[in-house]
Amino acid sequence: MSLKPLLLLLACLPLAAGAQDLTKVLRDQATNLLPQVIEWRRALHQHPELSDQEVKTSSFVVDHLQQLGMDIHTEVGGHGVVAVLQGKKPGPVIALRADMDALPVTEKVDLPFASHDSAEYNGQTVGVMHACGHDAHTAMLLGVATILANMRDKLPGTVVFIFQPCEEGAPAGMPGGAARMISQGALDNPKVDVIFGLHIQAAIPIGDIVYKPGSFMASADQFNVHITGKSAHGSQPWQSIDPIVVAAQIITGLQTIVSRQEDISKAPVVISVGSIHSGLRFNIIPETADLVGTIRTLDPAMQQDVHERLQRTVTDIAAASGAKADVAIDTKTLVTVNDSSLTYQMLPSLEKAAGADHVHLAPAGFMFAEDFSFYGQKVPAMFFFLGGLPAGADPAKAAPHHTDKFYIDDSRLDVGVLAFCQLVFDYAKLHRR
Repeated sequence: MSLKPLLLLLACLPLAAGAQDLTKVLRDQATNLLPQVIEWRRALHQHPELSDQEVKTSSFVVDHLQQLGMDIHTEVGGHGVVAVLQGKKPGPVIALRADMDALPVTEKVDLPFASHDSAEYNGQTVGVMHACGHDAHTAMLLGVATILANMRDKLPGTVVFIFQPCEEGAPAGMPGGAARMISQGALDNPKVDVIFGLHIQAAIPIGDIVYKPGSFMASADQFNVHITGKSAHGSQPWQSIDPIVVAAQIITGLQTIVSRQEDISKAPVVISVGSIHSGLRFNIIPETADLVGTIRTLDPAMQQDVHERLQRTVTDIAAASGAKADVAIDTKTLVTVNDSSLTYQMLPSLEKAAGADHVHLAPAGFMFAEDFSFYGQKVPAMFFFLGGLPAGADPAKAAPHHTDKFYIDDSRLDVGVLAFCQLVFDYAKLHRR
């Protein structure tokens, strides 16, 4: 379906809040645009691109934005796109963000729009899949841009649409997409007052919204440990300093940071080793071993404390066996913190979009991580989850994000579109200039 007939259709809907309740106007527009949003999402799903490779995705976004008469900036922070919509009424500058990248996963979901694409990743040819829902995020934000552009005459202030690359992880030695876009002025021209973001979730009932003031999602650190011992014949371990044994002791020792050293009644901590590599033959004790893992916390001070304890634990355990261990910790994301006053202030907007019975306060933060956290270091920020679990399905059986059977029901993406639109108008009303 072409965008131009839809714009004409939307333009026929009444826009004046005095003639009709604004929420109904926005809901009607989101409902009318839903088939196009789903079409966009499925097109993006069928042809995903890895982090820092989002060339066609970026062009897809720009092609649609150009029809809306916005000020468009491309190649921001890599393949990022920033589009600025100036309303006809005075008001604040509000940013909305969607991420665009996919993952090195071979899709195993039987869908007519399943991905069969592949790409090079870490020297290997891999399948590529939108196994986290970024295709839905991009499609929803395109829908929001379409509706708000159509309502430009009634729009107070300015809306900055941020289509971000590289959320899933930057190439080695490079910052992620959010940090790069910020460094290249995504929040500065014009100066953004507030930013909103969302993430679809496969285990939350379709159309429901989940929010939480304060720490909402965890920080994510990658740690690399390189252990140097002494090689020997496998039959004579006493002549070695066995790095594999040292690695095993370190893996066990790291869990005491969680279970015995951090106050997990304050906030949870996760330390997981995801990779261990050492040796070549069954009868040779190798000289070195390497561990790679992740640290997740929901408290910024605790994050730094864990860094110090991990460094000490690793080096001291290695030293006790006569080995040497080098530790490197790379912070991928910070704790995603929702500005509490902003979150409570905008809660009615979420309830208008989904219905009060479908908006839920999360009892605790989530150990997922999101580089949306970097925007929240610069301006007040609010991030929430949108459900994509099919009606009647068991959340416990939903395929996790980042897996080959990840699936979302896209039939209620209009709730996300409406939520963003409602947040823009309600925030502008509360912060008139």
